Amino acid sequence: MEVRKIQEKDLAQVNIICIRSFEASIASSLPCEGVLTFTKIAKSSAFLERMQQDNTILVAVDNHQIFGVIELKAGHHIAMFFVDPDFQNKGVGRALFSAILSHVRTDILTVSASLSSIDIYKKYGFEYAGEVGESAGLVYQPMELKLSSSE
Repeated sequence: MEVRKIQEKDLAQVNIICIRSFEASIASSLPCEGVLTFTKIAKSSAFLERMQQDNTILVAVDNHQIFGVIELKAGHHIAMFFVDPDFQNKGVGRALFSAILSHVRTDILTVSASLSSIDIYKKYGFEYAGEVGESAGLVYQPMELKLSSSE
């Protein structure tokens, strides 16, 4: 398995992985507005637009098949992090997370974690950073990981 920057040819596969993973673990806990919001964010055209911004998007790929995606916004915030449900618990998420760390440009990495993903982020060392919130129907737990090695 290789972790590399996303390419335009990857967008359709990335969209499918995000939607499959979202439907398997998050969608049923959200109102219709949240499902619609996520669907728009996960569209290939939305990823393409974010590729042109200050976002680093990496994919885990093997033999031209993509297994997962992670998106870092502005060098400090994980905006998307999904692994195909058929390949979860096989090191794909860990490989993506490890690879994105070299792109972080601050001492604190943040995420607005879906409630079903809180335990995964805790395994990576994240801690709560506020109360549960909601935006456009998406319910999230703010979390952060202190990366500073000067402690």
